[in-house]
Amino acid sequence: MSLTSNDLKPKVFFIYEGQPWVVLESHHLKMQQRRPVVQTRMRNLINGKIIERNFQQSDNFEEADIARKTVKFIYANRGEFWFTELNDPSKRFKLTDEVLGDSSKFLKANIDIEAVMFNGEIINIELPIKIDYKVTEAPPAIKGNTAQGGVKQITIETGAVINAPLFINEGDVIRINTETGEYAERVEKSN
Repeated sequence: MSLTSNDLKPKVFFIYEGQPWVVLESHHLKMQQRRPVVQTRMRNLINGKIIERNFQQSDNFEEADIARKTVKFIYANRGEFWFTELNDPSKRFKLTDEVLGDSSKFLKANIDIEAVMFNGEIINIELPIKIDYKVTEAPPAIKGNTAQGGVKQITIETGAVINAPLFINEGDVIRINTETGEYAERVEKSN
């Protein structure tokens, strides 16, 4: 299917310079005396590189033929992230830190995720929008700070450091929006 620059909205997959890309952000810009452009921030699905490009309304793109299948994340080792197919655990594949980008911070063992396939090859993954994590480190809230609803930096079971409300403690289970990397809610309070 052919796409125009107006079709380049977040989560749209398209071919640019022979490679598959996904749109992360797009904005229409209308400047005086000039043709309107679509300003996009996009990620290369093969190498993970993020770039910004402006496209004219007359630009056309081929939609990337992307397929998905559910896989299981098993472990990470030295910047390599290993996955297995659900129906055949002997089929394993790896993706690197560069390709996964920020997604790698939110991978935990045995989680089922969507693998993104292009031309029959797995090139990336898509995490569920919200995932629950156990808090492994949380500094105590300092009395007097809580009235303003402040935030503190906590560490979750994957090692990622995120901002969370002051009332979050070590051992709590919290839900995180993996698209933004932000705290969403507390699921379970530690005893």
